[in-house]
Amino acid sequence: MSSAYNRFLHVENVVHHQLIRHSITALRISVGAIFLGFGILKYFPGVSPAQNLAEATTHILFVGLIPGSVAIKLVATLECFIGVCLLANRWMRLAIWLLAIEFVGVLAPIFLLPARLFAGPHHAPTLEGQYVLKDVILVTAGLVIAAATFRGGRLVRSHLPPAMRSRDATELGPDEKLRVVLDGIGDGALVSGLCEHHQISEATFYEWRDAALAAATDALARDAPDAVAAGGADRRELAASLRRR
Repeated sequence: MSSAYNRFLHVENVVHHQLIRHSITALRISVGAIFLGFGILKYFPGVSPAQNLAEATTHILFVGLIPGSVAIKLVATLECFIGVCLLANRWMRLAIWLLAIEFVGVLAPIFLLPARLFAGPHHAPTLEGQYVLKDVILVTAGLVIAAATFRGGRLVRSHLPPAMRSRDATELGPDEKLRVVLDGIGDGALVSGLCEHHQISEATFYEWRDAALAAATDALARDAPDAVAAGGADRRELAASLRRR
């Protein structure tokens, strides 16, 4: 029984390791494909099931200043551009901000056209209402993608990859820990490889990084003469901080 449970834990660990490595990428690609696909449909009149609702919404948002046929093309272009960015993993900062604008339009019918969306029995959502409400999932997916890709955000495991021997952090001295931090601090893409090479978890790396940055910030916050005089003490303080971790 214990052996079967241990095998289950190993399988679970393997699956979780793969989820950490690939789930955000899979989510980004799937959301990008949805935006690109539905954006292309809006270029062809009468093909997209959301065309009439989108035109009615943009008519209210733009106070009738932009014709519906033009507005739907603008929405199509916006969605296609977002989809291409997500699929190619390029211009992600711009794509995230455009997603925020897109989601305002996506959820606007709930507030602008409630009578149309909730015209079913006992004010149940119509098919259009259900179409809009399910977009809450896209909004949530967009938030996850933004959190995991914007400004260096990422998912981090507190455990080592499967089949890798856990290394006691005390095996590395403070100078070695600082060298690991400096090697990975400039490029987040290198962190995973560094952690595997030194047999430490990514959570441990980021703990060391935060300790090093905190000590450096304290040192730079002092006046220049004091900082020079305290340089040796700062180094000892940093070394002691990294030694404890």
